[in-house]
Amino acid sequence: MADQTTDNCVGVIKLDRVTKAYEEGGARRVVLNDVSIAFGCGEFIVLLGKSGSGKSTLLNLIGGIDAPTSGDVWINGQAITRMSDAERTRFRRRHIGFVFQAFNLIPTLSVLENVMLPLELNGRPSPEARRRAEALLDQVGLAHRIGAFPDRLSGGEQQRVAIARALINDPLVVLADEPTGNLDYDTGQLVLDLLDTLTRQAGKNLVMVTHSEEVVGVADRVFRLRDGKLVEDHLAPHQPAVSV
Repeated sequence: MADQTTDNCVGVIKLDRVTKAYEEGGARRVVLNDVSIAFGCGEFIVLLGKSGSGKSTLLNLIGGIDAPTSGDVWINGQAITRMSDAERTRFRRRHIGFVFQAFNLIPTLSVLENVMLPLELNGRPSPEARRRAEALLDQVGLAHRIGAFPDRLSGGEQQRVAIARALINDPLVVLADEPTGNLDYDTGQLVLDLLDTLTRQAGKNLVMVTHSEEVVGVADRVFRLRDGKLVEDHLAPHQPAVSV
């Protein structure tokens, strides 16, 4: 399948009757049950719910890390659920950025090298990767730490490196799974503000899984997962719902 993008964003993320179920001890456990929803361009989406409610599963389906039992996931008009594994991997590397609770930096690479790596994996030349990585590290306030290794950084600094790495490929979508879970409150707020600011400036979709109700105030739309369903939809006053 050809790797195509469009300059004009129309409904970047769409889930069409997505179900995810697992067989456990002869019983079928449904984690997501016939979920259909669409997220518009540049929206900051928050997914709330208890542990085990299906938040991370939904994030993994949007990111093409996992596949649904049934239904389709569309990103920018392409059904990633209909791609081969190799096609989905290429698409994910190019168009989706990830920020996790664990920072997942490579300990033997410097800050700069960690941020450059996704571009290099996509075959972009090192000088170009270096220029873009340096610019992003400047944006996250770490231009002075480009030669440092992860074990010399604080938790907040490591997560800022992870944010720069997530944005290096200029993705359509940024997925954040409990990005402040390993940080103290003040550092967590700084990281949230940074994610919100950088993704809005670049017109990216940000989908965040969190236990924190405090994020609700800055999100465009908030969904709560319960019993496999998106059961609540709190909207900012200016933001209409989009459903499929």
